[in-house]
Amino acid sequence: MADYTLGTASVLAPGTCGELVQGMTGDVDFLVTCPINQFSRATVTVSRSDQPGEHIRGIDHLPKARQAVADTLARLSHCLGMPGIVVDVTVANPMPVGKGMGSSSADITAAVCATGKAAGVDLSPDAIAKIALGVEPTDGVMFPGIAMFDHRRGRVLELLGAPPPMEVIVIDRGGQVDTLEFNRVDREEHWRSVADATTEALELVREGIRRCDPELVGRGATISAQVGRPDDTGPWVQKASDFAAEIGAVGVNVAHSGTVVGILLDARKRQSKPAYRLALEEFIEAADVQHYRVIGGGVRF
Repeated sequence: MADYTLGTASVLAPGTCGELVQGMTGDVDFLVTCPINQFSRATVTVSRSDQPGEHIRGIDHLPKARQAVADTLARLSHCLGMPGIVVDVTVANPMPVGKGMGSSSADITAAVCATGKAAGVDLSPDAIAKIALGVEPTDGVMFPGIAMFDHRRGRVLELLGAPPPMEVIVIDRGGQVDTLEFNRVDREEHWRSVADATTEALELVREGIRRCDPELVGRGATISAQVGRPDDTGPWVQKASDFAAEIGAVGVNVAHSGTVVGILLDARKRQSKPAYRLALEEFIEAADVQHYRVIGGGVRF
């Protein structure tokens, strides 16, 4: 029997500018997502084949996404019920890797969702998160809006709602962070030592989203950035905080396992273009400076 196409699907999944908050609540690790309007696009074609087994083509250069697609096929095997499956995958992603911008999470989310859709199955955000977590600790970009997410156990703890109108100037100090290596280090003692500050940060962000108030979100994110930031990001967080105060930004946030710091802006003030130009001058030693909108998470078709 010749190969024939069962279905094709294209899916977008957003990247992030680090997190709005990260820490522990009780014994549970969590992060609060900060999705931005930069996306990974995965296009998947699922075909039946007369060659037994599963054959995944096109993403050998993305081993995490490839593993996630293989795990998705294993999950869907009872639905497909075929001796041979060929999956052709392309992933287009402008986000740099190792920066804390959710590049891998976006690739995995888009590829998993597109694989399911091409096979005729709509996978829920919870199902996508579980598959993603089988590959590595993951961001919660598969969930709609802003999510409080247990990135180690793959559980959504709370859907906080849609973000207020906010923009973010992303400052990259350079270098890369290996997410898997970073998450092998036990940071429980640190997170417990800053638990009071993290709780305050979370409450401010939660209330800011409820009230659609960028100022409250910015205040909470700044607290988390200051107490939870990686050690080598300290000077960058301080400089970004000083700069944010000078230009009237609402605060800063950070990639707790990455290299970027975000300067958060109230989009209603329409200050992003002059703020971006000033940031280019102020952070001339940065590896990169970019400007994005903060958006809700979840896949797009």
